Amino acid sequence: MELTRRLLLTALGAGTAAAVTGCGTGSSSGGSAGGPAEGEISLLTPIFEGSDGKKLLEQEILGGFRKKHPDVKVNVDYTTYTQLNEKITTALAGGLLPDVLMMGVGWIPPFAAKKVLAPLPESLATRHDYEPRVLEPSRYDGKLYALPTVMATRLVAYRKDHFAAAGIKKPPRDWTELRAMAKQLTKGDRLGFDPFSIDLRQCWETFLYANGGSLFSADGKKVAFTDGRGVEALQFFKDLSADGSADYAKKTDADAGAPTNLQTGKAAMMMTGSGLWKQLQDQTPELIEKDLIGAFVLRNRRPAMLTGGTLVTQSARSRNPAAARALVEYLAAPDSILAAAEQRATVPGLRELRSTSYVKKNKLVDFSLQNLGSACAEGGTPAWMEIREKIKPTLEPAVVGGRSAKSAIAELGRLAESAIARM
Repeated sequence: MELTRRLLLTALGAGTAAAVTGCGTGSSSGGSAGGPAEGEISLLTPIFEGSDGKKLLEQEILGGFRKKHPDVKVNVDYTTYTQLNEKITTALAGGLLPDVLMMGVGWIPPFAAKKVLAPLPESLATRHDYEPRVLEPSRYDGKLYALPTVMATRLVAYRKDHFAAAGIKKPPRDWTELRAMAKQLTKGDRLGFDPFSIDLRQCWETFLYANGGSLFSADGKKVAFTDGRGVEALQFFKDLSADGSADYAKKTDADAGAPTNLQTGKAAMMMTGSGLWKQLQDQTPELIEKDLIGAFVLRNRRPAMLTGGTLVTQSARSRNPAAARALVEYLAAPDSILAAAEQRATVPGLRELRSTSYVKKNKLVDFSLQNLGSACAEGGTPAWMEIREKIKPTLEPAVVGGRSAKSAIAELGRLAESAIARM
């Protein structure tokens, strides 16, 4: 659900003073996390969905936490990513922000900029084997505010049998080869390439990064995607559509659970995520058994694998900060991360988990971990929560209609600049 700008500004502005009091019980209102871990705290999470997820979190993960910290009581508030924005900003406006929050990549700068989140000790960044690029979205203004848990990557999967039949021996090295292969692989009702079965915002961002572009300047104060790289990325979608190699109207809805175009043979290549492997196991295991699915990282001027996921962070004014800090650290520990990744068929955010049986059995998860050096993340500005909602509706008319790529990117740039100026 898209938040209104008024609600967001109220929550992050005038409402912040009341909001950061936290909703855990106790006698203090903030302070050091160096004391004993005790008291009652709350956790807001958009993952651990369904009865299986709830059982995993409350019995297994939090069960282990209670054994280690018997004087801490954790109350869990479940939500979805669709509702998470509204849930957090409403809590901020009402002064009932949870002590510990799990939120998406790109979300740290907007809330850290208003001092809603507590900085974490830098020592936590080296406690486990994090890929540096995976930690970047956890930082703001040089400080660590969150820790990665599970990740979701964006990559290109392809049908090895379609490649073999077309005489294609290796994945494309750049967009010129990708476009040519897409034309060659288009046959009958089969698309050569389906880039649109993931969210259009994330799809364009992946192509932007692969084209050597960036969303924003390093300090998050200037728009960077209007320098031509963003236009070229969007134009590439239009070129594929004009070739007949891609069709926005034929995308599959990954969230609906239906077999994808890649599974049904209606696309030879497809932008997808690491979660596809679980779908293959459940719906079309023969594609795995016959080793018909391959993957590659999108590249043009550079390789780029968009990496989202879930970060865990702490309220700046938890009344029981030591207990909140302990829970943040526990949820970001290897055992907790691996359990969450297995339950959701996602990528564990630690390189040290590469050798686990879960990773080795899920080839797209394994592939993602092997290519974390190409990881790129969305966000990077305190204005991201407003800007992110504008990307798809602004770019879509260029993909499905007659609007030029240059015009669409220029408008998106103006919207982003306005949002940044208001910060």
